[in-house]
Amino acid sequence: MNKQTYDLEERLLEYSVRIIKIVEQLPNTKTGNHVAGQLLKSGTTQ
Repeated sequence: MNKQTYDLEERLLEYSVRIIKIVEQLPNTKTGNHVAGQLLKSGTTQ
């Protein structure tokens, strides 16, 4: 049986980059900025 190796650090970095790309696409409105801040806090903190 083949066992997959998971590189947690690499996966977390890729996840953070994806969060940042999503945040960059949000509208520059009061609501968009609020949601962007929340996503950045929750998605990029290690």
